[in-house]
Amino acid sequence: MASALATSSAVIGLGTTSLSSPKPTPLFSSFVKSPVRARNPLRIAGAAGGKYTCSFERDWLRRDLNVIGFGLIGWLAPSSIPAIDGKSLTGLFFESIGTELAHFPTPPPIASQFWLWLITWHLGLFLCLTFGQIGFKGRAEDYF
Repeated sequence: MASALATSSAVIGLGTTSLSSPKPTPLFSSFVKSPVRARNPLRIAGAAGGKYTCSFERDWLRRDLNVIGFGLIGWLAPSSIPAIDGKSLTGLFFESIGTELAHFPTPPPIASQFWLWLITWHLGLFLCLTFGQIGFKGRAEDYF
């Protein structure tokens, strides 16, 4: 019985005939008029001797020190108005820094007012800087 199994023909598809892979059929759609090959956006033909190059704008942040300066002043002015029990947000934040530095090696406890003033002050600063960047660059590039 074993010799009969050993001499039987090979399994169809795994025998001596090679399976040819089907040719890829291009997909057509009413939205695309001709078949388009996917291309690598990082590769520019003939650039840099065949190496990959990036077409991403190098100065994407377009950093401007005017925005940082005016944004900082634009946040320090309103945050220095004494609106919280006769004290300003900046004053409360700096006062809490001094209080926490008094017992320096130990970190501030989680229930400390320091965390509230830290998060609120920095959130306001980053919002002011972000909107300043949007406004300054939008005005410079004639968006509005």
